Amino acid sequence: MDKKKVLIVTQEMQPYTALSEIAEIARKLPQHIQEKGFEIRVLMPRFGTINERRHRLHEVVRLSGMNIIVNDDDFPLIIKVASLPGARMQVYFLDNEDFFKRKSVFENDEGKAFDDNADRMVFFCKGVMETVKKFGWAPDIVHCHGWMTSLIPLYLKKAYKSEPLFQKSKVIYSVYDKSFVGKISDQFFSKATINNLDAADMVPYQDGEAVTLHKGAVTYSDAFIKGSENLTEAVTEEIANQDKPILDFQAEGEYLPAYLDFYHSLLEQEVE
Repeated sequence: MDKKKVLIVTQEMQPYTALSEIAEIARKLPQHIQEKGFEIRVLMPRFGTINERRHRLHEVVRLSGMNIIVNDDDFPLIIKVASLPGARMQVYFLDNEDFFKRKSVFENDEGKAFDDNADRMVFFCKGVMETVKKFGWAPDIVHCHGWMTSLIPLYLKKAYKSEPLFQKSKVIYSVYDKSFVGKISDQFFSKATINNLDAADMVPYQDGEAVTLHKGAVTYSDAFIKGSENLTEAVTEEIANQDKPILDFQAEGEYLPAYLDFYHSLLEQEVE
């Protein structure tokens, strides 16, 4: 029997970055489920804070060389890889000099959010889709961690819905209390569009003039996990309105087996 494939897309991961609880979950979860018989791929941004020499990152030439369009501009996508210490697993990093060279993650030295954080998110999410296509690797589950991954469910369900690789992919969105850092420009939706997305497809990400990343991601996901113990009232309400499988917040010593069971329950639904 073929191993089930799980794609972990995360904005953080120890030991490379450690801004929130996402980093620890994204480090422990893939190793745990790989040890339980799943095939794993992990994708994350190559932030400038990540020391390439210490972590032994190197470019994967066969995967690099694509251009990602953000607001009619082409940005080269460089793919790097590193072996995760203490685990028989590789982590793939999406890099671009314009978006990720700076030596901090989401804010400058004065604590001010970067003006282009939304563009960096768009580049990353579009880059993830194209990288997985280039892998030629069809994930059974795509598990997204963090607001920086919040466009992935939309792209999977709408922009890439006819792509054979993603026909059977179930999307899980882990909702954390960390929300988008910075301001989102008026051009966000035109920048985020890809593969002839309809304006109506973007509506779940809008609330008047505000952009609601968690709401959009929850709308297009097949299931979700409460990654943080305390979520905002708006996000909690949105989750309650969805008739989809949900896993409540799990304490530190309990989340690995709980997430594994959740994966199995989703995959069993597919068989029924």
